[in-house]
Amino acid sequence: MSRNLTKIGDAAYAKSEKINAELLTLTYGALVAQLVKDYEATDEINEQLEKMGYNIGQRIIDEFLAKSGAPRCGNFKESVETCAKVGFRMFLGVAAQTQDWTEAETEVTLAMDSAPLCNFVELPEQYAGLHYANLLCGVVRGSLEMVGYKVECAFAKDALMGDEANEIRVSLIEVINEQPPADDD
Repeated sequence: MSRNLTKIGDAAYAKSEKINAELLTLTYGALVAQLVKDYEATDEINEQLEKMGYNIGQRIIDEFLAKSGAPRCGNFKESVETCAKVGFRMFLGVAAQTQDWTEAETEVTLAMDSAPLCNFVELPEQYAGLHYANLLCGVVRGSLEMVGYKVECAFAKDALMGDEANEIRVSLIEVINEQPPADDD
């Protein structure tokens, strides 16, 4: 299945509209700089970035489902695998790998060799607690929620904080069963 998802991700990436990666990086940097001016504490900045990402994730899932050609996912594991291999490739041009699944398959780590939002970035010491790419956690949370999985996402490792890689830990909180009301025909 992993090989098929990679082919699907490559095909979706090839036919999607692209913008210059440096333009995206600089625009995102301006957004974070404005948040730094508007909010004093890094926790507040992290929260705002996550909220923005959540809203983006809720909206891009429709485009993902329409353009990716990915098969319907039957469970949480398949959904996260598709998000990592196809979604990240389609929207960011990088693939994330899933690793360290728990035995119950309710927690996983998304590992990225590079985070495209973090190119050309160096954080000053006073922002050591800032998860610069926290927008990605929100995007993952928002998109998974739209397909029926309430999750928590947080950076486990951040290359901007001295770690060797970027890793996002995703934990399933609940499966959302949306059923229409009994009298709705």
